[in-house]
Amino acid sequence: MGVISETIKEMQGYKLHVVQTEKFKTNTIVWKMKAPLSKDTVTQRALLPHVLQSSTAGFPTTAKLRSYLDDLYGANMFVDVSKKGEYQIISLSIEVANEKFLSDSTPLLSKALELLSEMIRNPLADNGAFDSDTVDKEKRTLKQRIQSVYDDKMRYSSFRLIQEMCAGEPYALPVNGELEDVDKITATTLYEYYQKAFAEDELDLYVIGDVSPEQVATTASSLFEFADRTPKESNSLNGANREEKTIKEKQDVKQGKLNIGYRTNIRYGDREYYALQLFNGIYGGFSHSKLFLNVREKNSLAYYVASRLESHKGLMMVMSGVEFENFDLAVKIIKEQMEAMKSGDFTDEEIDQTKAVIENQLLETLDTARGMVELLYHTVVSKVEVSLDDWLKGMQETTKDEVIAVANKVNLDTIYFLTGMEAAE
Repeated sequence: MGVISETIKEMQGYKLHVVQTEKFKTNTIVWKMKAPLSKDTVTQRALLPHVLQSSTAGFPTTAKLRSYLDDLYGANMFVDVSKKGEYQIISLSIEVANEKFLSDSTPLLSKALELLSEMIRNPLADNGAFDSDTVDKEKRTLKQRIQSVYDDKMRYSSFRLIQEMCAGEPYALPVNGELEDVDKITATTLYEYYQKAFAEDELDLYVIGDVSPEQVATTASSLFEFADRTPKESNSLNGANREEKTIKEKQDVKQGKLNIGYRTNIRYGDREYYALQLFNGIYGGFSHSKLFLNVREKNSLAYYVASRLESHKGLMMVMSGVEFENFDLAVKIIKEQMEAMKSGDFTDEEIDQTKAVIENQLLETLDTARGMVELLYHTVVSKVEVSLDDWLKGMQETTKDEVIAVANKVNLDTIYFLTGMEAAE
């Protein structure tokens, strides 16, 4: 028996994924839509799920929709837009109590699936256009979401690093779209895009809980039906390795934000991916890592420092907060830790500790239904099937030599520093 037992069924125009588990007292439904990142559509895609969850033909106001969720024993509904590699993913989720644990026998899972169907197949629209008041309201909120990145300097510096590092690649596009494109969207153009997205996107429906896969499939087949399609693939390759570049940007900030981008040349599903995860963990992923111990603890150069992988794009980013005058020394020590990794200057104990932390992290992710969906969805994005059992086994079997080999494939691409107005060049 695997860590997760997933049943996958081809439906009309989408795939149904059911995880039957007694772990939760709720049932979680997640609808995912995947399409290549594109300048032409990124802002519409960021707006669309918020319009869909705001109202429907059957629940023409947000208040009526929320009231109905309360009637379903306080069901929760949320939407999200994310980037995985060169794809933009829309997620619509509903979490509802499992009626098995209630004295009332109302079929809550069926009702929640009906509501999801209502949201995506019967939106509040007329004459080929969404309700204009709803669209205008959600456009204002989208502008605030885009602006919030500029106000949060930690997020802003991460965004700017990607913008500089991946210039000309779809991955450079911001997940919430471009501010200057929001006002160009109308109730009609968004409705046209909605129809196009449901005709062309790769569609996946996940149901997690103590449910019958057969029953879920029967209900889903009566509620969801779409045209067959061949999902569009992103045709972008990783940017070429090139001479490292340094970008310094001055703003009225009190603390410098140093972000460094590397090309790992390894993606999720590649044979070396397990070794890459260990490499990242030892280098900067955790509190026992080289960056944390040497940049922050030993030399007191950073308020925070960590590295993270973008597994579907083949990137690793280092994020840190440093005083303006410590830029050169911080970069020097960060580079030294990378050289230590490339030369194998780390112990078997560090490897074992990192394996244990990653395993715990993975198993913790499974403690939530949405975490489970995110793990399973890697397969959809990568088109490579990696079971959690394979993941854990592959990581446990990874050797020090394999970690060193991975380290030597990693290339520094871009150093980005957000510094103060008064800082010296």
